[in-house]
Amino acid sequence: MTTPISYITNPLVRHSAERDPDALARHADNPEAAMVLVTGDLPILTAGEPGTALLPAAVLRKLPGHREQVFLGTLRDRPVIATLAAPEAAELFQSDPAFEVTDLRSIAVRGLVPAEELGILAMAKSMLDWHARHRFCANCGAPTDAAQAGFRRDCSACGTQHFPRTDPVVIMLIARGDKCLLGRQSRFAPKMYSCLAGFLEPGETIDDAVRRETFEEAGVRVGRVEYVTSQPWPFPSSIMIGCIGEAETDDIVIDRTELEDARWFSKEDIRRMLAEEHEEFAAPSPIAIARHLIREWAKG
Repeated sequence: MTTPISYITNPLVRHSAERDPDALARHADNPEAAMVLVTGDLPILTAGEPGTALLPAAVLRKLPGHREQVFLGTLRDRPVIATLAAPEAAELFQSDPAFEVTDLRSIAVRGLVPAEELGILAMAKSMLDWHARHRFCANCGAPTDAAQAGFRRDCSACGTQHFPRTDPVVIMLIARGDKCLLGRQSRFAPKMYSCLAGFLEPGETIDDAVRRETFEEAGVRVGRVEYVTSQPWPFPSSIMIGCIGEAETDDIVIDRTELEDARWFSKEDIRRMLAEEHEEFAAPSPIAIARHLIREWAKG
């Protein structure tokens, strides 16, 4: 069975069209609300096979206090609230067998929650990370306060309103005939090769970002670019824009500040990598959009 791309399924009704500034205050004390609790960077789960990230509201009683909260929306009419707690609060749950405390990437890799909750966790973590990083106004430097049920921060000193941001990243499978271009960074798992990727720059189209990043990192010129799919990537808050590009040149010139290696792979190599049967090389994790792009190209 093909593993779905992680973090892409989010069943919440966001209520963004009718966003209610009082929604958080109205639902924060609702005993029926579901809490998505993040301590520093670590979500708290109820243990199980699988467990769940949707905790009962009473879980907040275990905390001496908490930081920002965000009303994420409703799930089958149940309010869902993301809550940020201090990193040291994780210790309150780590010794309790009823809970699991681990990072979001491990949650996806190990399947610790239902797939639909991964998108909710991604949303919660991105929003809470934004709050943690934007407590001061970029315009005047004064402290800001959460507003609009957690979807805005306001500066009382200069009146500037700040909104959550998502950083667009292009990630591309570059093909030429029956071979494709993959690279690896030194931080990758042993033997693993993946698609090239890079941040979209201001005033740049997705197609041009694919061409620029591929040439900068590997020296390969790209012509036609086709959008395939996308993936929220909450590390801390990106959207991965998955594309397949058609290479116009073969020679590879590696930018060693970006890549440890880059090379062309045949479809037979790719099929063996996906099947975990290759002696020298490995494919990206099943949770990643890169694996989906590679798999789609190999099928075609």
